[in-house]
Amino acid sequence: MQSSVIAPGRAASGRVILVGAGPGAPDLLTVRAVRALAMAAVVVHDGLIDPAVLDFAPGARRIDVSKRRDRHTLPQDAINALLVVEARAGHTVIRLKGGDPFIFGRGGEEVDACIAAGVAVEVVPGVSAALGAAAGALMPLTHREHASSVSFVAGTCQNLVEQDWAGLAGKGRTLVIYMGVTNAVAIADKLIADGLSPDCPCAVLERGTLPGARVVRTLLADLGGAVVAHRVISPALLVIGDVTRGVAAAAVSEGLICAC
Repeated sequence: MQSSVIAPGRAASGRVILVGAGPGAPDLLTVRAVRALAMAAVVVHDGLIDPAVLDFAPGARRIDVSKRRDRHTLPQDAINALLVVEARAGHTVIRLKGGDPFIFGRGGEEVDACIAAGVAVEVVPGVSAALGAAAGALMPLTHREHASSVSFVAGTCQNLVEQDWAGLAGKGRTLVIYMGVTNAVAIADKLIADGLSPDCPCAVLERGTLPGARVVRTLLADLGGAVVAHRVISPALLVIGDVTRGVAAAAVSEGLICAC
């Protein structure tokens, strides 16, 4: 595959490049992501992007589309339209997204909008939050002795009680839940109701790859209480399954190993 970066800044015909910024640490950007940022005329970015990442686009106009306490999230349709307008103006537009654009990043919607508008679009993958946080915690999401499959689920689903989560977690399987901290109690109750043992081991990976990263290990029945007791805040992932009680993961959570 050829590099997604061909021409700098402004071109006769603009384009949109979706770039995965990784799980947080700036040095986890890919080489291709850095090259794309250096060529950007406009960077449309989310809220969890480290300022050091934006510094890779020193000449670009920055447009923040993140959620703020004093305003609602810019609707996805408005973000799609913004990308199209800027590209049609002849700009190379970087849509900078945390993690990977195609893992709970609405990247697919933005690609579809660009294609429908006749705007050239490319995607630069990034290290997903799950992979980055798990690596920092020395917690393999698959392991020959513990898990041969892994599932990613969004914990912000509306009508959670109507979801069928049976089979997503259990022996030989790992479940990673994004955006699940606020709903941790309901998520645990739902998994138990769908057949998972209350004694299933799990972990909360807080601020993965960032300063102050923590690993909180607990049991499924106690997951909600652990989130409250340890004052866990986003960004954080919930990991359910036997991989969470591996030797290395336990050492990290107990402060015996610093995974940098």
